[in-house]
Amino acid sequence: MLKKYLLVLLLFVNLAFSQKKLALIPKPTTIETYEGHFILNENTVILGKTSSFETQFLKEIIKEKTGLELKIATSTNSNSIIQLSLPKLTKTEKENYSFSINKYGVFIESNSYQAQFYAIQTLSQIIPFEKNAEIKLPFLNINDQPKYAWRGMHLDCARHFFSVEFVKKYIDYLAMYKFNTFHWHLTDDQGWRIEIKKYPKLTEVGAWRKGSMIGHYNDQKFDDKRYGGFYTQQEIKEIVAYATERHITVVPEIEMPGHAVAALAAYPEYSCTSGPFEVGKIWGVLDDVFCPKDETFTFLENILTEVIDLFPSEYIHIGGDECPKTRWKVCPHCQKRMKDEKLKDEHELQSYFIQRIEKFVNANGRKIIGWDEILEGGLAPNAAVMSWRGTEGGIAAAKQKHFVVMSPGSHCYFDHYQGEPKNEPLAIGGYTTVEKVYSFQPTPKELTSEETKYILGAQANVWTEYIATPNHVEYMIFPRMLALSEVLWGTSNPEKFSDFQNRLIQHFDILETKGINYSKSIFEVTTKIKPSETGTGVLFELQSANNSDKIRYTTNGSLPTSSSKPYTKPIEILKSQTVKAAYFDDNKPKSAVIEQTFSFHKATGKKIILEHPPHENYSIGGALTLVDGVKANRSKLGKDWLGFSGKDLIATIDLGKKESIKKISISTLASEGSWIHYPKSIEILTSNDGITFQTYTQIATETILLAKGELELKINNISTQFIKIIARNAGKIPEGKAGAGSNAWLFVDEIGIE
Repeated sequence: MLKKYLLVLLLFVNLAFSQKKLALIPKPTTIETYEGHFILNENTVILGKTSSFETQFLKEIIKEKTGLELKIATSTNSNSIIQLSLPKLTKTEKENYSFSINKYGVFIESNSYQAQFYAIQTLSQIIPFEKNAEIKLPFLNINDQPKYAWRGMHLDCARHFFSVEFVKKYIDYLAMYKFNTFHWHLTDDQGWRIEIKKYPKLTEVGAWRKGSMIGHYNDQKFDDKRYGGFYTQQEIKEIVAYATERHITVVPEIEMPGHAVAALAAYPEYSCTSGPFEVGKIWGVLDDVFCPKDETFTFLENILTEVIDLFPSEYIHIGGDECPKTRWKVCPHCQKRMKDEKLKDEHELQSYFIQRIEKFVNANGRKIIGWDEILEGGLAPNAAVMSWRGTEGGIAAAKQKHFVVMSPGSHCYFDHYQGEPKNEPLAIGGYTTVEKVYSFQPTPKELTSEETKYILGAQANVWTEYIATPNHVEYMIFPRMLALSEVLWGTSNPEKFSDFQNRLIQHFDILETKGINYSKSIFEVTTKIKPSETGTGVLFELQSANNSDKIRYTTNGSLPTSSSKPYTKPIEILKSQTVKAAYFDDNKPKSAVIEQTFSFHKATGKKIILEHPPHENYSIGGALTLVDGVKANRSKLGKDWLGFSGKDLIATIDLGKKESIKKISISTLASEGSWIHYPKSIEILTSNDGITFQTYTQIATETILLAKGELELKINNISTQFIKIIARNAGKIPEGKAGAGSNAWLFVDEIGIE
């Protein structure tokens, strides 16, 4: 094991000094390398401000990586130095830095200690983990600056609580890759995690629940173990100071008006019904929310006063998302408020709530930021928007001249699966690979050059319903956060993902040395289904970050071995069969076996057109997903589902010629806690010319759709070339159900035709 470890480190060192293979993430704005090396040794002196955190930080990094304990001085006669020029401390270009390495040493220049810190982080990636008396560093020149001002990572500590020690470690991870914002989600239905001295029951009661969900929401299973925890104000001050040293702003999130049950369990008088309540055991959105009466605002303002004292951030996050209006619609206090304030509906009441909170926060010298629902009913005058339900909310806010942080679920939700769901720990759903994160463009093309100025940046969110341990958090953020760091630094290039991937793989050695639990899903055999060029069947493409030439596969359902058929080109699927594949090296499997069963039918691989595109969160395979011969996993809402938010599925399949049809099937899903509902109706239409369609039959969902979500319609032989399937979305979610008032999701998988 030790021999293997040393070989890995030597490989890293050799690669690091090649001009084309400097494994720097995020990639600097400009970098020039040239022949030669500076020798770092025990005689090298760090020239800098001896008392600064940055200087001491650099000394510790060098000691950790090389074993060398260098002296710090303000002047020296040594001809071997690392010079940290005193920052000019200008307000402009405060994150810019440059440094060079030549035969005399390393020379870092910057306009701020923040930029100096970033330069040190870059240098730390150049210095190898190598315990030697002499360390070679390549000659180079770097000029660097970030593109986006908000480079964030989020952590939900309400659903699952994480120790002070781990929160500090999380901040260290952000610092390693030049993130500058930590969005700390501290309150929700399932737990209140921040001490408020004026209201001690918030943590005495609200920080503890009587049990938690086990498994996925769909399973509806619970334990009865008391669970919770909270951060004292002293611990929060300690964490904020720790982050500040590392030039990271901590933005606290105190949820309102929804996601409030933990607070209401402690102080039920601020609800519409006066309770009683228990801290939420179930995930999802709960109906009980803050009631917008005067005493509630006094309660929240007192809380925010203590929050503002603890957090020096410019922005205070007030949530504002997923607020059911169920209680408000029947609450006399709410209805009176609406009448008194001349508000036409409960959406305007929510806007009134947010605007009133904003006035208080602004009066205390801060600004609010909220999830994109705060746009509904009218946006508060000075509010910034965090766009999570896609990019539309961010676009709308920027056009109204409000600042925006992009955080769409399609690219920035790190609680989604990142590898083949069958091989991954349980997640909420979705499928967000490293490559997809790397393809993210925070600035929408729909904005004018003037409007783009309102895009502050972006962040990734880590919601922890299904993430209970620090190890699991690490697994979900690494290595995806490295891809996001380069996106936010502004040097990503999706067309050169392979270059990033090569640098990323070299960073795995660093993560292993630091004991970080990272996902290796990038190495697994990944799959993609494409239409066949002949129009019959589909092509099953296999890839590996290692070497696709070393993939071995079978098509008869047996396990692959090193002597199985080598993968050289996409596998043509023309009949029902099961493909199994794995990556082999030295005649041994180096990845988990992937397995894909195809159920071939008359529509497999045929041309299909969708009238409405699926939501970007659930659209991996596009329209072909519905006729690719693969049935989705119902327990893991991953890449094999198409999801439509508030829209109908209208799909037209061209069989290529007239075919005799005896049976049509369609697979749908219901998971009401996740706002996914069966379609309210399904229509089958047929046509011989693709222009004129006639309804074959209309089926009522509740009588035909089975509990498993499979509709199967047996037909007296008909002959047709075109088949149109219309699955009507359930529409607005009714009162009494999770997400009431919001658009229902329609999830659809395979459409089978026999």
